[in-house]
Amino acid sequence: MLSSAFAALALFTAAAQAGKRGLAWPYYNGALDPGVFNNGDGEVVAIYDYETYAPPSTNGNGGLGFIGMQRCTDCDSSPVAQLASRQQQQGWATVFSLNEPDNNGISPSQAASWYQQYINPLQIKKALPAVTSSSNAGQGLDWLSQMISACGGNCYYDYINLHWYGPDFPTFQNYVESAHNRFPNTQIVITEFALQNPSGGQGAQVDFFKQAFSFLDGASYVQLYFPFVATSPALFQQNDAAGAGYVGTGSCLYNNDGSPSAAGNLMY
Repeated sequence: MLSSAFAALALFTAAAQAGKRGLAWPYYNGALDPGVFNNGDGEVVAIYDYETYAPPSTNGNGGLGFIGMQRCTDCDSSPVAQLASRQQQQGWATVFSLNEPDNNGISPSQAASWYQQYINPLQIKKALPAVTSSSNAGQGLDWLSQMISACGGNCYYDYINLHWYGPDFPTFQNYVESAHNRFPNTQIVITEFALQNPSGGQGAQVDFFKQAFSFLDGASYVQLYFPFVATSPALFQQNDAAGAGYVGTGSCLYNNDGSPSAAGNLMY
């Protein structure tokens, strides 16, 4: 990725960051343009695609700061042996790591060893694995605490990474605040969040996002957030029927014609 895109993003290290919003970009989004959200006001600053290759789209990363993600311990699409070389070639300044390992059979100790081997050596900003909002023992924030303990102080990170799906804004706010209270000295990135298939459809998602964005923009401990998901209803249903059934399509940031949806219009 061009260095100018990172200049616009300010590499997440500036004392004052213009915006915190980003695009969670699925692999099947080739016909969509992420640049429609980059209107120059600096609210939308980042994009990730769950991979360590740049987003496939008609306009590349749309001028947004691309964040590579090593979503599994070793993926055919993102081989862990190529993690360091892809980061160097593309020049990303931040890396996200495992995607919901607490829900995918990866133990905290396994994750700690893997993280130290592959993520620690990268001389960039780092996020611990993205955990679910499950409150079950051994999942969610409990899994994350166990991983940090297993690291024994030898995992280097800048952010904890949260996912959330649930019924309403107060529950979301409580989850984010509880994560901050549990890890008060670490910045938070929230790389997936939406209501879980609300009966009110798109209108309910829009009302939720209005409240959530305002809260997150005002939370000094939240560095970046990515509403789920930066795609269209048709693409979501065609390529991830299970996800569309779980979340609904009302949180999609695009309409089927590629224009910003009612939810997407909140990103500006």
